[in-house]
Amino acid sequence: MLRLTFLGTSAGVPTKQRNVTALAIECLNSYASGSKQQTGKSRPWLLIDCGEGTQQQLLHTKLSLHQLTVICITHVHGDHCYGLPGLLASMAMSGRTAPLTLIAPQAIATLLDAFILTTELYLPFVINFMAIEEVLSQKNGKINLHLDSQQQHQYEVSIDITPLSHRVASHAFGVTQTINHRILDTDKLEAAGIPASALWGKLQRGKDVCTENGQLLLSADYVHDEQQRTRIVVAGDNDTPSLLSNTLHDADLLVHEATYTAEVLANIQTKNPNFDPMHSSAQQVGKFAQDIGLNNLILTHFSARYQGFDNPSSLKPNMGHIRLDAESAYKGNLWLAADFAQYMINGGAEVDEQSDSRVQYLGSIYSQLKIK
Repeated sequence: MLRLTFLGTSAGVPTKQRNVTALAIECLNSYASGSKQQTGKSRPWLLIDCGEGTQQQLLHTKLSLHQLTVICITHVHGDHCYGLPGLLASMAMSGRTAPLTLIAPQAIATLLDAFILTTELYLPFVINFMAIEEVLSQKNGKINLHLDSQQQHQYEVSIDITPLSHRVASHAFGVTQTINHRILDTDKLEAAGIPASALWGKLQRGKDVCTENGQLLLSADYVHDEQQRTRIVVAGDNDTPSLLSNTLHDADLLVHEATYTAEVLANIQTKNPNFDPMHSSAQQVGKFAQDIGLNNLILTHFSARYQGFDNPSSLKPNMGHIRLDAESAYKGNLWLAADFAQYMINGGAEVDEQSDSRVQYLGSIYSQLKIK
């Protein structure tokens, strides 16, 4: 189960309501309960992109910099990476010592080297830098991360990378969480006359046990494995959504930029034929999602020209125009992300709204949704 928190949803420059791009992904364990349930300060999480001001946005969440496990940077444009040096510096000042994985274009390593050299930036933790170019040259191009292990369940997160089309090399990150959980057949145990005891816990942990009367109980006879898989794909800037066709065949959700409406994008390209912004329109992404049968789509990275209100009848560009542009081609479950909007994703089922309430906070609208 993954929880998404949008920390920035503006394209290019921030606005009063939207910061530039950043997305936090918390890795939750739906099987954990009681004392084993992770608290907000102990959940491992990933950060995809880190636009300027991301660390300031994080101050308004419960996310802990000590639990940030991986940072992924889709491409080198400033609205996706200028916040990285400052965030790393704050992590150092907060006393972090645990290693951090950074998956990014090779140029990001050069950028950080320059900051370390020129600003005397000292990092008391190791950065395990993984250049996207090197990852893509490997046979499967996939990164496996082991984030948690408990007696009845283990889960891992894997990250795969898909090249996209933009003015610079840009990429999408596929994030797949797999939780394996052992389920004890208590009905079978009770039917066999074996009452609840410490033996049950040992069986669930995969151990064979003997009862007081010498009866051997095999764990395999009373335990079966259940697997929960959740997969999302988060795309960087991209003017060709079809490049994601293969990586989306088993995904529960796509997060994709929709910088403009189709009309505005066409006008920009017509007025300046020598410059193509190489972004997608909401209609373009919607048509792609509809064509491949994608159930759930979140749009983000909106041009600063679009106001945050939803009124397609207004003469001022606003989210209502983005929404109608997408809905003209897409009939699935659609959301337009706002800063601090949160979504819960469970793999393999339909969308279920977690909360219909919308809470005003710092001028932004929180949207609590549950995607199963």
